[in-house]
Amino acid sequence: MNQQNLSLYHIFHEVAVCGNISAAARSLFISQPAISKAILKLEHNLSTTLFLRSSRGVRLTEDGELLFRQVDAAFHAIGQGEELLKKNLELGVGSLSIGVSTTLCKYMLLPYLKTYIQENPHVKLSIFCQSSAETIAGLESGRLDIGLVGESDKMGELSFKPVEEIQDMFVTTKEYMSHLRERSMDGDKDLFSHATLMLLDKKNFTRQYVEKYLLLQNITPEQQLEVTTMDLLIEFAKLGMGIAGVIRNFVEKELTDGTLVPFPVAEPIPKRKIGFAYKMQANPTAAVSGFLALTGK
Repeated sequence: MNQQNLSLYHIFHEVAVCGNISAAARSLFISQPAISKAILKLEHNLSTTLFLRSSRGVRLTEDGELLFRQVDAAFHAIGQGEELLKKNLELGVGSLSIGVSTTLCKYMLLPYLKTYIQENPHVKLSIFCQSSAETIAGLESGRLDIGLVGESDKMGELSFKPVEEIQDMFVTTKEYMSHLRERSMDGDKDLFSHATLMLLDKKNFTRQYVEKYLLLQNITPEQQLEVTTMDLLIEFAKLGMGIAGVIRNFVEKELTDGTLVPFPVAEPIPKRKIGFAYKMQANPTAAVSGFLALTGK
């Protein structure tokens, strides 16, 4: 059905409701001849008579009654749709999908979610806990609205809004450090060669960032243990299983109470930024704009 036919049905509906062409013309702010012409055209298109004319007005034929029931239901549905859209806009109804690693979800995303949910109770949230690489792929494909990731050169044309600076570091227990020093023949310089280095899986951006640092420092540990989550890395380090490459922001408690201690390195790992990545759009949804506004600067 084209735009012209929709206009004809609108006129037909108004004439049927008013029962009078002159009344319908006043309601629609068009002339009576234009009304009559539109009805005749619609009748011609449908090959039937829709109204019986008399000096007192018009009334629907049997075919006209059949058509009116359907058209009336259609216009009623359109009206309901408009009211629903208006209500949704007033309430802030919408949806928001966020991609984030398990670690960043636990330590960084949850405070934002708490505030956002309080301020936007009618937004449907979908959280996808996955690797940062998968999050970036989801943003580029349009499957995700926002991703919480570490700044990377793999984000292509995505926009990035930093929210926090983090420091990667190596930690272990005092006991493990003591055992390493007992085995070392060259002080702290060759401790890595005797240690088990525990890192996240190879797809993880944190792992890739730490490995670049190790390569630049010409450090090649003989033994490595791959762990799936930051929480497990921290727990394994607390058990004295080895040296864990972790994010300092997430082990402050353990460092303060002495459960874990920093592992000495010649050069600290450079700090990096964590933030929200998203695809820049001319007209972002209210849900997306609201969340980005919540993240500050």
